Amino acid sequence: MSDAPVETVYLVDDDPAVRRALSRVLREEGFAVEAFESAEAFLAFGDRPGGCIVLDVTLPGLDGLELQRKLAEAGESSPVVFVTGYGDIPMSVRAIKAGAMDFLTKPVQAQALLSAVRSAIEQHRTARAANANAVKLRERLASLTPREREVLGALVAGRLNKQIASDLGVVEQTVKFHRARIMERMQARTVAELMHFAAQLGIGAKPASPPFGRPLELPRKGPAA
Repeated sequence: MSDAPVETVYLVDDDPAVRRALSRVLREEGFAVEAFESAEAFLAFGDRPGGCIVLDVTLPGLDGLELQRKLAEAGESSPVVFVTGYGDIPMSVRAIKAGAMDFLTKPVQAQALLSAVRSAIEQHRTARAANANAVKLRERLASLTPREREVLGALVAGRLNKQIASDLGVVEQTVKFHRARIMERMQARTVAELMHFAAQLGIGAKPASPPFGRPLELPRKGPAA
């Protein structure tokens, strides 16, 4: 028996037949399902820990796109999969740009729905893990002293210990001490891993330059003869 947590799908659709059919498909695949007939009923449900929202676009009262906007404004990050019988390309583009994971048209095929929900949950899980990792890296960077950050920047730039020592006016042993402390505080096992962390934090990133160097300066034309 799998120890993986059961994911909840929040199904919001005003058609009772659609709610029953989609709920059955999702439950047969092992999802927990909470079904709602309106956006207002969904918002009144309370805490929604994780999961995925399967959302009809054309709802009475607050429609699906408006609900998506309200959730985004409230800082809720649950992935959204839209389903609709009246969708068009501009509507789907608007939904995707606002963060929806997928946009399906009714009648929804069972496998298409399951695939979209699984993909949305997996993408959301991956994004959350990446965000958590970024937060940890920023916290580690904040633990460095100003001098350690200076040394880190020099290391990222490819400077050798003796060059850094000369730049900073210290002995090479001091640079080695700072380097060891940086490795410890950044929790980097190797220099390559430290460079990878620095790249994720944007340390040493260079601004984009014109593809062919400096733009060509053309001579100004004098007054017409």
